[in-house]
Amino acid sequence: MGRGKVVMERIENKISRQVTFSKRKSGLLKKAFELSVLCDAEVALIIFSGRGKLYQYSSTDTNKIIEKYRQCCYNKLRSGADLLEHQPQSQYQEFLRLKAAYESLERTQRHCEGEELDSLSFEELLRLEKQLDRTTTLARQQHMKKLIARTSELREKGRDELSNLISNCSNHIRLRDSQINQYLGQP
Repeated sequence: MGRGKVVMERIENKISRQVTFSKRKSGLLKKAFELSVLCDAEVALIIFSGRGKLYQYSSTDTNKIIEKYRQCCYNKLRSGADLLEHQPQSQYQEFLRLKAAYESLERTQRHCEGEELDSLSFEELLRLEKQLDRTTTLARQQHMKKLIARTSELREKGRDELSNLISNCSNHIRLRDSQINQYLGQP
């Protein structure tokens, strides 16, 4: 029997919350140990309980791992700072461009569906009408192609069925002729 899905919200019952904390803390510490042993990874795990009590696990010296983490973050921030000086403005501009294009497409779709037409000028309505005419023409052409293809398929199927029916009738007539001839004594 499987476990039920756990709702991610604070456990109100103090005792249940403490039991859950204890079990999950033990699970985390076990996983941290396994990760360090199996993968030869440097692992540091720091947990503060709701009461402020510290629990920690470290595969090597915790301070060394924290210092290594700080150094890594500092280097990433320094190297990323140069890139970020030039990127935020261009990324924001790209975001604004994409947002405007998206809104324009949504507006066009609403117009094509016959919504919000009051806000359009005469020229825009004329352009929309031409666009809808082109779309309707293309849709009709596609529809006609599919109808012609389907008609051809049905015609071919009808020919095959008619041919089979004629063949069956012909065989049936020959069989009857043969039976009649045998009855009459003719070869």
